[in-house]
Amino acid sequence: MRVEVARHAGVCYGVERALKLAQEASEQGVDVHSLGPLIHNPQAVAELRDKGVEVAASLDQVDSGILVIRSHGVDPEIIHEAVDKGLDVVDATCPFVSAAHACAEELANGGYSVVIVGEEDHPEVEGILAHAGRSALIVQSADDLPAKISARKIGVVVQTTQSLSRLEEVVNALLPRVTELRVCNTICSATAKRQLSAEVLARKVDAVVVVGGHNSGNTTRLAEICRAVNPHVHHVETAAEVEASWFDGLESVGVTAGASTPHAQMAGVIEAIRGMN
Repeated sequence: MRVEVARHAGVCYGVERALKLAQEASEQGVDVHSLGPLIHNPQAVAELRDKGVEVAASLDQVDSGILVIRSHGVDPEIIHEAVDKGLDVVDATCPFVSAAHACAEELANGGYSVVIVGEEDHPEVEGILAHAGRSALIVQSADDLPAKISARKIGVVVQTTQSLSRLEEVVNALLPRVTELRVCNTICSATAKRQLSAEVLARKVDAVVVVGGHNSGNTTRLAEICRAVNPHVHHVETAAEVEASWFDGLESVGVTAGASTPHAQMAGVIEAIRGMN
């Protein structure tokens, strides 16, 4: 059985940067906490915990030491509060997420009613909302748009890990209903490359294994994109989840991984699949 790996797959720059900053913080000899899981990859978070980086659900759980801001970003007020508490703040927000924050703030300051395309309960979207203003509307698809839009001047910003097709769907639904529409395409290039590579791969192999956290939005979307063109798609976090029965009678299998999936984790899954030949 042939195993083919997507051209673009696995950990992106923003995640690598966050992991590096957390690792450096763990070597300072003081208490270190990340505000929420640093990235959406349980195995990587567990490894950080072994190195002394604990996960805090809120600032109330951190009294001293270093606070690492997760790659998804936060409400800037939280950073101000952390500094006021005397914490040493290490901002590991992904640069692409920071760009989305800046776009949301610029739209709001420009008098636009902001529409955020993304998952309402996702930490990245919560951070974008803080910059867009609490009156901003969050939608996951065109179906979530209200029947009546009173504002005639709409600005759109998008969660960095959303798909371009989802953004286009919302924009196309808004166009005939507003006087002025400004769109900030803040989907990160790493996400776009991984999504395109995953679709290309899924069309040419018999089955696809997508590697990454089950709680990872970008990894879940890779699986969704692959399933749209290939019925044999499996989303796993580790090699232990791979089952030989998935590949019975198949000639080829493709492997891709989300932007929050370390290369070693993906390599372990690839090795497990090759061992089943």
